[in-house]
Amino acid sequence: MGSQLWHATEIVALDLEGSGAQDRDHEAILEVAVVPLVHGQPDLDRAFTSLVNPGRPIPQRPWISPGLTDAVLTEAPPLNAIAAQLAELMNGRWVLGHNVKVDWRLLSRHLPDLRPAGLLDTLSLARTMDFPDRSLSTLVEALRLREAMIAAAGGSQPHRAYWDTVATAYLLPKLIYRLWPKKPPTFDSLRLAASVTVPAGPADQPGLFD
Repeated sequence: MGSQLWHATEIVALDLEGSGAQDRDHEAILEVAVVPLVHGQPDLDRAFTSLVNPGRPIPQRPWISPGLTDAVLTEAPPLNAIAAQLAELMNGRWVLGHNVKVDWRLLSRHLPDLRPAGLLDTLSLARTMDFPDRSLSTLVEALRLREAMIAAAGGSQPHRAYWDTVATAYLLPKLIYRLWPKKPPTFDSLRLAASVTVPAGPADQPGLFD
């Protein structure tokens, strides 16, 4: 697999919204989205997104996105009701995220049986380049992805799971072209630049900007 071009590899983008790392082992998942990439581009027809009922009240903290209220979340399915769909999308595939360890640690804590092929991080990839600010929203602007995002996820907004997942899926090929402008890289080359280690067990949740 590693010697084939990167876009021949099965990759899915992931983003979660949670109650906050200050909850540590009790952090709840409030929203999840997964977007497969096909030939290196987001396949929005196969995208999956869902609110998640955390099973307990969630205080309205400044970093929790508008719309993720108790009234809305109590109507959502619990995580175990969508676990099979997430496994079908993610198992055996490379999971892509922006600072992906944050999302993966939280998701794998709740669903430890998920078995991705590995993790790819657009933040790690962006760190190999000369961007002064590597936040997802800033990279969307810097790489002129705003119009694509409005067309693809105009019903969502930044810092919601679907928007951020779609943005990450669009960001990956843009970063790859910037780093390898003459020829698409092999998956091995991409993996060396962007993969992160799948955590082997429970650990402190990393901060958003670690």
